[in-house]
Amino acid sequence: MNLRDVCPEKLLTPEESVKKIKNGSRVFIGTGCGEPQQLIKAMVENQSAQDIIVYQMLSSSLSKYIHDERFLSRFSIKLFFISVLMRQSAFEGKIDYIPVYLSQIPKIFEHREIGLDVALIQVCPPDKHGYCSLGISVDITLSGMKNADLVIAQVNPQMPRTWGDSVVHIDEIDFLVEYDEPILESLATQKNQKVIERIGHYVNMLVDDGATLQIGFGHLPDAVMPYLADKKDLGIHTQVITDGLLPLFHKKVITNRKKNYLPDRVVASLCMGSKVLYDYVDNNPMFYFKSSEFVNDPNVIAKNDRLISISSALEVDLTGQVCTDSKGYLFYSGIGDQVDFIRGSAMSEGGFSIIIIPSTAQNDTVSRIVPHLSEGAGVATTRGDIDIIVTEYGIAEMRRKSIYQRVMELAQIAHPKFRKELIEEAKKRHYIFPDQVPPTSQDLMFLDSYHYSLKLDNGKDINFRPLLPSDEFESRHFYYSLQEDSIYYRFFNKRKVFSREMLQQQWAEVDYRRNMTLIGVMQAGQRKQIVAIGSYAEATENAAEVAFLVKENLHGMGIASFLLKTLEKIAKENNYTRFIATVLAENRKMIKVFQKRYPHAKFIRSGSGEIEVEMPFE
Repeated sequence: MNLRDVCPEKLLTPEESVKKIKNGSRVFIGTGCGEPQQLIKAMVENQSAQDIIVYQMLSSSLSKYIHDERFLSRFSIKLFFISVLMRQSAFEGKIDYIPVYLSQIPKIFEHREIGLDVALIQVCPPDKHGYCSLGISVDITLSGMKNADLVIAQVNPQMPRTWGDSVVHIDEIDFLVEYDEPILESLATQKNQKVIERIGHYVNMLVDDGATLQIGFGHLPDAVMPYLADKKDLGIHTQVITDGLLPLFHKKVITNRKKNYLPDRVVASLCMGSKVLYDYVDNNPMFYFKSSEFVNDPNVIAKNDRLISISSALEVDLTGQVCTDSKGYLFYSGIGDQVDFIRGSAMSEGGFSIIIIPSTAQNDTVSRIVPHLSEGAGVATTRGDIDIIVTEYGIAEMRRKSIYQRVMELAQIAHPKFRKELIEEAKKRHYIFPDQVPPTSQDLMFLDSYHYSLKLDNGKDINFRPLLPSDEFESRHFYYSLQEDSIYYRFFNKRKVFSREMLQQQWAEVDYRRNMTLIGVMQAGQRKQIVAIGSYAEATENAAEVAFLVKENLHGMGIASFLLKTLEKIAKENNYTRFIATVLAENRKMIKVFQKRYPHAKFIRSGSGEIEVEMPFE
């Protein structure tokens, strides 16, 4: 459509268009990479413009002017989210930050809690029916445009045309400025690749095939996406599309086939990345762009089964409080979409949230897991909302856990050099018991190779992994749930009490290569419970003593045999050549397990009714 033929009266130059903005106006500007650069430039350079209040989320172009005192004397900047380019200006008090959930901003405009006189937006050229597209910036731009008294649009042929609620008719626009220029790009800066790789490894362990993902703002959620390349049929319901997702699109990892809500579609609000990404979303019906009011509504999010929210944080305290928008008193980013998606994922059937965070900052001199948040730091996500936290040292399961359990979960994924200090600080605050032993200072990533799964004849799965300090409560519950005979066969006495002190000795500063304990866990409602424990402990230089316990209702299902085989594999890797065991003569089930695995085992009966078993490996 030729605008000069259809609506010549609406066509203006950039300079002419911004003269329509009256002094004292409240001006909304489109978001991030979709902002109309030439209109912003013309507005700022219009020296007659005075006392203008600008509202925007993720500002870029204004960063060129923000340090000019003449600009600051004419414009007041209010941001819903502080971009990297505006961060220093926020520290210096040159902008004003509005902390609000992203899902609520459109309603704020609609209800005139923030009145808008002018909206500056960017669209692609209209089609033959007069419909333009907001392209890569629908988010709060759609509402900002609809609720402004005057709409000025930069018509840019380089803006992608996107599907969904991005459609705007030229009749809804008061003035049009044709200006061709490259769309802003937001290219990720590479940070610590080793940390990204390890966090990506743990995120991969948590994401199942067929899950629907939300990817939060920031370089880290974007950077870990390529580590999901081995998954199948992932779906996307997220605020922002970034380049980190491109490899997953190209490899058909993201298909959206398994989504139960809006299947076969990537649901998003905006797109920030490279021209390669913009070309990919251009006129691509797989992408369905909607307003933030819809995309970030927790009730809408919850309609997606198995929705996994992945976002980042600046610091986390030992109780699970999360800060995302400030470093102490300095505002750093924004609340954004994190709380909306965390609460939506909690309501999703089978959904949960993951917060990923490097364990340290400032070259490993500062722990990001802290006894308490920094003075002035804001609590964006409360301790009641938190599900899972991941660092490069592991996974902390926080949901429904007590403060004591949270401390232990977080201490074991903190940087090793801060673990003891965190435990001591937790003792001072009476979060944990005074005699609590700190987690080992070892880097335990090698334990991730010791994760196994066994499908039982009844169709249920048992997952096996090494015992960790945070398993103390569940392991005590397991021992207390066993029948008296099981306890007697394992400990050779009718033990009634399984004290904290006793269980702490199982893992306190343990050398996992010389002493390995595997636990078998099964899903029980919303929690996982321990149903089996198998362990070996070094007895001599090349021999380890092995022992097992399995829930009585699971006897005869091959669990002990599986544990024995698995522990042997681990023991061989650590240079052991045989197992030994002491078994009561009446414990025929265990003797049978040993005989089946080791036909050449030696059974030596003692006078006290015990049998010493020697089992050389093949």
